[in-house]
Amino acid sequence: MHTYKASEFKAKCLKLMDDVAKTGEAIIITKNGNPVAQLVALPNKPHTLLGALKGFVSINGDIVAPTDAEWDALK
Repeated sequence: MHTYKASEFKAKCLKLMDDVAKTGEAIIITKNGNPVAQLVALPNKPHTLLGALKGFVSINGDIVAPTDAEWDALK
């Protein structure tokens, strides 16, 4: 994690924000040698619910084949 003085951060703010967004690596901002803030990238969130669970849900077996199980609702 990189550390920047407040004056250096002020001069390079936009570039540092782009770097953090691109690499995901956080930076610490100091004032008078004391850490006062941390700049971190926001996690990427899907814009829609479609695909929001990608990588979290797995399908086991055939989900479209008919089953021989009788449902209680059909009784």
